[in-house]
Amino acid sequence: MDRGRLDQAVDAMAGRPLAVLTGAGLSTDSGIPDYRGPDSVPRSPMTYQQFVSDELLRRRYWARNHVGWRHMHRAEPNAGHLALAVLEHAGLMTGLITQNVDRLHEDAGSINVIDLHGRFDKVICLQCRRVVDRSELADRLEVLNPGWPDSSADPGDVAPDADADVGDTAHFVIADCEVCGGMLKPDFVYFGENVPKDRVAAAYAMVDRAEALLVAGSSLTVMSGLRFVRHAAKTGKPVVIINRGSTRGDDLASVKIESGVSETLQSLAAELPALFADDADGAGESSWHIGPVIR
Repeated sequence: MDRGRLDQAVDAMAGRPLAVLTGAGLSTDSGIPDYRGPDSVPRSPMTYQQFVSDELLRRRYWARNHVGWRHMHRAEPNAGHLALAVLEHAGLMTGLITQNVDRLHEDAGSINVIDLHGRFDKVICLQCRRVVDRSELADRLEVLNPGWPDSSADPGDVAPDADADVGDTAHFVIADCEVCGGMLKPDFVYFGENVPKDRVAAAYAMVDRAEALLVAGSSLTVMSGLRFVRHAAKTGKPVVIINRGSTRGDDLASVKIESGVSETLQSLAAELPALFADDADGAGESSWHIGPVIR
């Protein structure tokens, strides 16, 4: 770790309520590969239009997801997730925006979380909009597809959206909504699909309530995350980015740290609470308001 860069990051954030934006690079230490890291397998994620318009592709998706779900479901929060929960409970954050769908922030104890792209552990009916737990669908798919691979795919072959690289899927049986017979889809945002407007508005408000923005483990390749970095920089807030490799927001960063995300967050969680208390003269989290949770 670059101690000089870490000190610069601490100086930029000390005494400032933080908004935090996280990406797939944070979850790699939990065994979930990212899309764009240096060791990532090249992938072409399914688009929304492909999912809803092509039954064969949809069948293939659910067959692969059924395997990937098992791996994702067993993933545990890592030290970086826990460090962010520590920062929140110490009163240093207005909240956390995550581009990940793996629900590991909630498992780690973070409370004020905006799951920008949704969550992989929920499934929605595109017709009646009923939402159910992914575990319920897993039980139904087990019954419909007895003997389907009963072991997880190699973790290196599972994408951040639980898409696993498996073999022939032509005979996999998909399940429809039990209430209306409509098409089921994982309740997260696909490529070609828009993030709900109220969720975006809540994320902007979270950044507006903060005095600095911390980005952890995101290449900021897609605009859904980059827009918050641009917004923070435009309003004069320090932006600290922790990521291995370049990001689209590097030119806007006050400090860029190219080190392990989890270990860097651990260091920040060890140092920032005391500095925040010193700067606020003991006021802590009572000196500002934490907004509502939006999921």
